[in-house]
Amino acid sequence: MTVISTAGPAWRKSRRCEATTCVEVAEIGPAVGVRNSTDPGVHLEFSAAAWSAFVAGLSGVRTSSGGHTMG
Repeated sequence: MTVISTAGPAWRKSRRCEATTCVEVAEIGPAVGVRNSTDPGVHLEFSAAAWSAFVAGLSGVRTSSGGHTMG
């Protein structure tokens, strides 16, 4: 018997979320989903390896407000 969850992925908002502009991520099977919280019906999917490489590349990157995005 296969159990299928109908709850959908558990989307998590970025810690850097502004009032109305948020990036959300979720594990979707073997992939990582990324979406804009203002348009939750549409998302992009990346392999776990591609997402890890992207996040690793953000280390030390500065945001427009002068803070660090990660690290």
